[in-house]
Amino acid sequence: MSAETDIAVLGAGPAGGAAALAAAAGGARVVLIDEQAHPGGQVWRKKDVDLPGLAETPETCAGARLRGDLEASGATFLGGTRLWHIERVEGGWRLHLLTRGDRAETLTARAAILAPGAREFVQPFAGWTTPGVYGLAGATALMKSQGCPPGRRSVVAGGGPLALFAAAEILRLGGEVAAVATPNGRGDWLRCAPILAANPALARRGAELIARIRRAGVPILWRHVVTRAEGDRALIRVHAAPCGAEWAPTGAARAFDADALCVGHGLIPNVDVAVLAGLPRVYDADRGGWVVEAGPDGRTALEGLFLCGDGAALRGAETAARAGAGTGQAALADLRGTPAPPPAPRRPDLRARFGRAMTALARPRPGLLRLTRPNTVVCRCESLTRATLDAAIDAGAAGLDALKSATRCGMGPCGGRYCLTAAARLIEDRTGAAEGTVPPPVPRPPLFPLPVAAVAAGFDYDDLPIPAPAPL
Repeated sequence: MSAETDIAVLGAGPAGGAAALAAAAGGARVVLIDEQAHPGGQVWRKKDVDLPGLAETPETCAGARLRGDLEASGATFLGGTRLWHIERVEGGWRLHLLTRGDRAETLTARAAILAPGAREFVQPFAGWTTPGVYGLAGATALMKSQGCPPGRRSVVAGGGPLALFAAAEILRLGGEVAAVATPNGRGDWLRCAPILAANPALARRGAELIARIRRAGVPILWRHVVTRAEGDRALIRVHAAPCGAEWAPTGAARAFDADALCVGHGLIPNVDVAVLAGLPRVYDADRGGWVVEAGPDGRTALEGLFLCGDGAALRGAETAARAGAGTGQAALADLRGTPAPPPAPRRPDLRARFGRAMTALARPRPGLLRLTRPNTVVCRCESLTRATLDAAIDAGAAGLDALKSATRCGMGPCGGRYCLTAAARLIEDRTGAAEGTVPPPVPRPPLFPLPVAAVAAGFDYDDLPIPAPAPL
């Protein structure tokens, strides 16, 4: 099946949803695509179940408003749909999709807006593959969608505000938190005081989260990192040790009994689709790592291709929504051949400054590499340890393509999403290269494993032409 539209928007989070609304408000035919069943993205995720008595949060309210606005906008929403290839064609862009029921479809759009968001990063450590260990963002998504904590007794670990949010949510949902371990120090937060003071609503929300944690008697371990998750078939204990400013462990670890660990070491912009479309990557730690260039209105170097939200720079949901609205207006103006709306009077973007500061708090530091011991599994799909990868690096694998060829790292079902960022950091550390000098591999279609039936739709062996037998 194939279809056509004016503007295709990939990603229905705050940025993509706002872009779709802005474009649809101008009369464009808009198709909004997302892997989830409902718009909202990771931050404004819709609850899968309605639990009586469970209070709404600012995130659930914002998501409900977005879904209501989209329903009234006239935009078409394709939920449960994944993009596995994008290519430039005459007059626009062709998106190859896998929809519900594993059906392969194509959508041709005059303009495409990419709002892919970000994915989380976890530095491999001893026991990180133990059942009961969750990524911090993944655990947060679980709580938002299911309305339940990840375990009866959890340890929460990570930099920036997400760890505090996750711990407070676990408590709100009736779970127990054994400890919160953050590699940030009190001084890191104090240096953000001017920005927090300029954002009273956000500062108040943060204070409420910390107050909820304190009221529950949960210890907040400043300048601590999780060094080991203990357990065989299930998590039973978590070890957290003091760390320095670069997040390397520096002292004896404390043990906490727990059946769940929510741990994260920052976020990474999702740029695979943009790179597959033909945009080059650059490394910018301030924006989250490997990113592609886009202007303030989302325009890229490729005609008809736009980028907005955390996929362009990690700045948070509110900033992403504002950027998405501007990108939708710019795409609409390009289709009509009219000038884009004049920018609003320039004033300090306090939410963007806040987002930049929070990104800096969560950005992984070099000391995290000390968590990955020689026997630590780095590539889960292929069961490859750091010792195996180090041996290949010492033998000359100075890039990820060479490391993949030598060890199969990143060649399993996840396509390297869980290991290649850590592997690149190991190469840089082992070879003495600077941060951001080992780029990710260039993505190729399909972006994820496809069912054969989806790409062989309608194929029948009876349709094969059989040549007549050759004469003897």
